[in-house]
Amino acid sequence: MFHRRLLAGLALFGALACAPLPGAFLSGAARAETFRWAGGSDAASLDPHSLAEAVQLGFLGNIYEGLVRRDLKLQAEPALATSWRTTSPGVWRFDIRRNVRFADGTPLTADDVVFSFRRAMAPAAGVRGLLTMVRAVEKVDEFTVDFHLHAPDAIFPLAIPNILVMSKAWAEANGATESSNPARRAENHATRNANGTGPFRITERRQGELTVMAPNPHWWDRAEHGITRAEFRPIAADATRIAALLSREVDLIYPVPPQVAPRITATSGLRLIEQPETRTIFLAFNHGEDELKHSDVRGRNPFRDARVRRAFYQAIDADALVRGALRGKGQATGLLIGPQANGFTAEADRRLPVDIEGAKRLLAEAGYPNGFAVTLDCPNDRFVNDEQVCLALAPMLARIGIRLTVNAMPRAQYFRKLAERDTSFFLLGWAPGTLDAHHTMRFIIRTPDAQRGLGTWNYGRFSDAETDRLIDAIAIEQDVARRNTMIQQVWARQRELVAFLPLYHQVVSWGHRDGIVVGQRADDYFDLRNVRMRRP
Repeated sequence: MFHRRLLAGLALFGALACAPLPGAFLSGAARAETFRWAGGSDAASLDPHSLAEAVQLGFLGNIYEGLVRRDLKLQAEPALATSWRTTSPGVWRFDIRRNVRFADGTPLTADDVVFSFRRAMAPAAGVRGLLTMVRAVEKVDEFTVDFHLHAPDAIFPLAIPNILVMSKAWAEANGATESSNPARRAENHATRNANGTGPFRITERRQGELTVMAPNPHWWDRAEHGITRAEFRPIAADATRIAALLSREVDLIYPVPPQVAPRITATSGLRLIEQPETRTIFLAFNHGEDELKHSDVRGRNPFRDARVRRAFYQAIDADALVRGALRGKGQATGLLIGPQANGFTAEADRRLPVDIEGAKRLLAEAGYPNGFAVTLDCPNDRFVNDEQVCLALAPMLARIGIRLTVNAMPRAQYFRKLAERDTSFFLLGWAPGTLDAHHTMRFIIRTPDAQRGLGTWNYGRFSDAETDRLIDAIAIEQDVARRNTMIQQVWARQRELVAFLPLYHQVVSWGHRDGIVVGQRADDYFDLRNVRMRRP
């Protein structure tokens, strides 16, 4: 089960050059024209190493590229590397594609790759946690790079599509050799300027308002999109975003809120495309504070008691959340990963039953017979109907005496608040970038370790020695059966401790006008290269 399809893809694609997109995309573009699209939020920075967040990385993937990229089925395929292989245990060798140029015309070499990965591994980089398995990056020759890992890792190529390659010369000339980081409010030239090898280059950038792109004339791959100008507008308000599509001010929008999806399907000339997303939405508790900052409980932290966490779990009806706030567009879950990822099993996904009386008894046993008040931090423009979901949780928890205050805010403010550890209880979503359970475990569950880049999104500071031991062992285990057994042991431990509260898997929902063909990825990354302009 351990990524057999993905590993097969690595074996096949690792030795071959990139193939063209299949099916309807083979015929090329009918004519060149402008493409306009709108999303719920904007990239926080143009620096490719500044933030390990899907909106950021998906947007920048149109401008920058990694050694490996994912196709529409999320299979790994060559990008700036043409092939890869292990040369010894713990060493992966990548052959760099020749005759590639950055948007400014500078040729790509191994020096740029080594520079970019070392930059991404530095303490200032927000993507640093994606490379915890890498000990060193070394240039072999002008077009060959070796990655020395701390231990053998059979799926290392699957872990690096989001490590985007910069021009070393451009970064040095513009004072951007170190990553900027919006979470730390640190900026440099790369924050608002870009120079990548990707299919598009930026010609105009007004953050939060408009980004204009044009095809990169130096792009090494075959451009079939037919786009001569691409305009992106971040539109946070759902109603405004929908209105922009209905009026044809834009050609495509994402996400489409569940409550307006029927309107799109009923409107002539518009199409709705959907599929299950790799992202799981869950609630996380603050385990780290001796006293919760945003609660009326004084002198102790109720979330350090597993009985309290279990009471919350048993008071929340995830199926009702999906039926109500999501209008049926989602799947309730008992896991922090979806069925697309290795490590998912139906048994582990089984949710704890809703049990209001049992939850009340647990709270009373823990010393809270009358419940308590706590604030739930929530974004209002990041996940599908995120604020509505958080508001729907309040009456559910009120049934057991929990007085919930929902503190909803824009995505940028929300993630800054989490990074500053200024939260007691929060909603979060995560998609495993490697399509493997270990990705979620090392970022979300593992005890935070800043030096090793582990637990970087474990903002509630959950910590359990046995869980850490298993997660670290999974990282280096080469035997497939033993590895998968340990993954299930982590899930069993999580179920016992109720360390996190899984809610549901999202649905990717986009709307677009007739006259274009759009390739949709289950991880909700939007690739302009997968758009084909067609006349209605």
